[in-house]
Amino acid sequence: MLLEKIISISGKPGLYKLVSQLKNGFIIEEVTTKKKVSIGNSSQVSLLDNIAMFTFDKEVPLFEVFENIAKNYDYKETINHKSSEAELAEFMVASLPNYDTDRVYNSDIKKLAQWYNILHKAGYITPESFVKAEAETEEGEASVEKEAPKKAAPKADKPATPKVKASTGAKAATKSTHRKMG
Repeated sequence: MLLEKIISISGKPGLYKLVSQLKNGFIIEEVTTKKKVSIGNSSQVSLLDNIAMFTFDKEVPLFEVFENIAKNYDYKETINHKSSEAELAEFMVASLPNYDTDRVYNSDIKKLAQWYNILHKAGYITPESFVKAEAETEEGEASVEKEAPKKAAPKADKPATPKVKASTGAKAATKSTHRKMG
């Protein structure tokens, strides 16, 4: 999935892509300008992959909400995050009909619209962006079964993302997994 390494950094506007890991931090790239900078380990980083939005019966991963928005808007830009509260509420109902109105705040909806538009502007919102991880895993497993005698095959299956998640700290990863948007 193209969106796996996209992060939000507390105190910094916009969205960033994790480029590589350093001894004391990360090299990141701003998704729209492609400007690369480094950040320290002390930065509070949230992988968008770990963020979910509340509904009345479960938590829906943020990328599923992005996919709903993309389909509703034919993979084009959505409403401005500075729209009226009524327009934002209408946008949210269309994007996630069963969202928990008590736990998803207006500021969360604004951030959702803003992040979606940033990702769209940067070229991340395409039908290919939302290829299900299960489909990729099944294809990967099929190729591993064919190549089972090779010793390198299991190593090739390891995604780079867990290494990045682990380095952000267990406390930060837990917090971002269970935090509400905003």
